[in-house]
Amino acid sequence: MTPNTPRFPFQDAALPVARRVADLLSRLSLEDKAGLMFHDILPYAAGTGPAHELIGKRRLNHFNILGAALNARDLAEWHNSLQEIALATGPGIPVTLSTDPRHAYTDNPGAAAFAGPFSQWPEALGFAAVGDPGAVEEFADIARQEYLAVGIRSALHPQVDVFTEPRWSRGGMTFGESAEMAATLVGAYVRGFQTEAFGPASVSTMTKHFPGGGPQLNGEDPHFSYGREQVYPGGNFDYHLLPFRAAIAAGSRQMMPYYGMPVGTAHEEVGFAFNKGILTDLLRTELGFQGVVCTDWGILTDGEILGRVFPARAWGVEHLTPEQRMLKALDAGVDQFGGEHCVEVMVAAVRAGRLSEERLDTSVRKILAEKFLLGLFENPFVDAAAADSAVGTPEFKAAGRAMQRRSYTLLTNQEFDGVPILPLSTAEPINVYAEGISAEDLGPAFCVVATAEQADLAILRLQTPFEIRGTGFLESFFHCGNLAFAPQEVERLTAICRTVPTIIDINLERPAVIPELAEHAAALLANFGSDADALMDVLTGQAMPEGKLPFDLPRSMAAVEASREDVPFDTENPVFRYGHGLSLTTAAPTATSGATR
Repeated sequence: MTPNTPRFPFQDAALPVARRVADLLSRLSLEDKAGLMFHDILPYAAGTGPAHELIGKRRLNHFNILGAALNARDLAEWHNSLQEIALATGPGIPVTLSTDPRHAYTDNPGAAAFAGPFSQWPEALGFAAVGDPGAVEEFADIARQEYLAVGIRSALHPQVDVFTEPRWSRGGMTFGESAEMAATLVGAYVRGFQTEAFGPASVSTMTKHFPGGGPQLNGEDPHFSYGREQVYPGGNFDYHLLPFRAAIAAGSRQMMPYYGMPVGTAHEEVGFAFNKGILTDLLRTELGFQGVVCTDWGILTDGEILGRVFPARAWGVEHLTPEQRMLKALDAGVDQFGGEHCVEVMVAAVRAGRLSEERLDTSVRKILAEKFLLGLFENPFVDAAAADSAVGTPEFKAAGRAMQRRSYTLLTNQEFDGVPILPLSTAEPINVYAEGISAEDLGPAFCVVATAEQADLAILRLQTPFEIRGTGFLESFFHCGNLAFAPQEVERLTAICRTVPTIIDINLERPAVIPELAEHAAALLANFGSDADALMDVLTGQAMPEGKLPFDLPRSMAAVEASREDVPFDTENPVFRYGHGLSLTTAAPTATSGATR
């Protein structure tokens, strides 16, 4: 036998994947199989210490990276260290690293990581604002290349929930309020990450959160017990399936059900990961999905984050033991458990005869096939020395910056002496009162002054208002609840507008209630994740905003509270309708006149 001759059939890349899977499966212990069915969190900043326990003793080899990367090379080297541990363990199954989105501006340990060394783009809402599938595919292709350079082979995205409940904290990473728009864009997203032929150059996509996480009761999030109910007062369940149908048609390899439990429908009132009617009858049988179903994180056991215990998100089955929850989820159609490592519970259930090893084999075959198709057995390592030059290249960063500018949405542009205020002329120095933007960001054409009374112009960068539920570490990252500025803040901001022509740029992570700002601002712009340079390029006409609102902007919180959680475009008399957006050459009437969808 030559040194390069495979010892076992599963190591032979020339053999069909099905045969390689069958051979490796026959060599796995019960513990090996159980380990494959858990997809835990691994903190990047903790080095490889936790990995020795999880890989070596628990046989896990799927990990979601927790934390932003300092630089690409460190992340690639960490990945390679994990692979060394994995290849020296048992049958030597390589690790699959996954990540939540890490190419935009959100930094939330429960949802996304800040871009760091990666190219930086607007959130998914920004792509919906532009509505260009080609731009989505360009982003996904670039993100794929950057992921490959550091060893990330599974994207825990796209998030295609339909943003029909304006208060919901996760809406900022969706494609907006239109299911049709989300369905149009998700195919390009999947193609960009997975490539036309799924293989060694691909990143597997895990589309979430089936069957659509938008219609949360009162907009609360089911990461927390008070947000566990998902409701359909408008009877609009099927509307939320449209983007998932499109993702399946595009070949998305994996699917993540959300934490929520359907209330008031024909389905069992338990979390979607425990719901056989949702995962087997609907997803598998009706929609034809045959890929891997991985639960959202932490549905079996309680977990601890920075010293605080978070209960398992086992909504509707809180009374069951971790083993009983596991058995119910497996019966529902789950293949893998996210954010868990309780391998011993699964092993004990098999040995006690409460769970068949054949049931594990059904899921393990799919999971192993992913690894073989991705080429992990042939090339488990990445070139760490090349990672810094492959991630965040000038070309990639320029593409991200261009998309930030394209996605800017111009909502109003008032005329002064018959001329729209935007674009600004910088022929003469301008005295500016500024909030949320520095003098350095404004550039030499602008002189920052201390008060609005001293200014020729005010530029204010604002965030959508929000509330924080509770005092927990994780809850602080989920912006939910009230979308309106406090009355005293409205008065302060409109007083600035009355004192000096004021340009307001607001980051719409959710649909803010801003009728007074729309009425009083000299110009009102929306961004969906951008740097200050992008704003200044738009304000001075060096870049053209192309965005159109990806949701309605409601007129009041009363209108939001009266709307139905599952129905799009359901708030009464919104300030701006879905699809509203001006060009820089267009003057606009005040928002009170309304825009049409």
